[in-house]
Amino acid sequence: EVDFWIIPIIQGFVQIEELVVNYSESSDDDKSSPETPPQESTCVDDIHPTFLVALISRRSRHRAGMRYKRRGVDKNGNVANYVETEQLIHVHNHTLSYIQTRGSVPVFWSQVGYRYNPRPRLDKSENETVSCFRAHFEEQLKHYKKQVIINLVDQTGREKIIGDAYLKQVLLYNNANLTYVSFDFHEHW
Repeated sequence: EVDFWIIPIIQGFVQIEELVVNYSESSDDDKSSPETPPQESTCVDDIHPTFLVALISRRSRHRAGMRYKRRGVDKNGNVANYVETEQLIHVHNHTLSYIQTRGSVPVFWSQVGYRYNPRPRLDKSENETVSCFRAHFEEQLKHYKKQVIINLVDQTGREKIIGDAYLKQVLLYNNANLTYVSFDFHEHW
């Protein structure tokens, strides 16, 4: 009876755009040649020349907080600053979806201090973390079935302690539906 009074809201972002993809059979060189008469662009599909793209990012209400103030996992398996981003493409009466999630490394860790990039520290032992790490990924796998984990933590610098703890938990969990990839973007900068 109260549904009329409830307004569904998200903390996040939504954008929906209608797009058209045009192409021409000729190469870029042909287009710029003075002898080539200008050609009208043909659309990929003259019947349905447009497609819809939607981007929806939803931030979790669990463990939301400021960067450096809210880190890691809690006792229920919720990670800090968790965001689910879904990209939807609708074309020719078909809808395709791609979902990407991000959040803090699901171990007990924190960063203390107000200076820029304070040194991270582990707050609980490996054994104390196991059940919360497991709870986090059991919830993820319940929703998404399989996941590729991309660890973006600096593998050699001050964040190494967090990256090592993360990898250790993945190995202890040992779930075939998780694929772990370590990508140190600091190396590729």
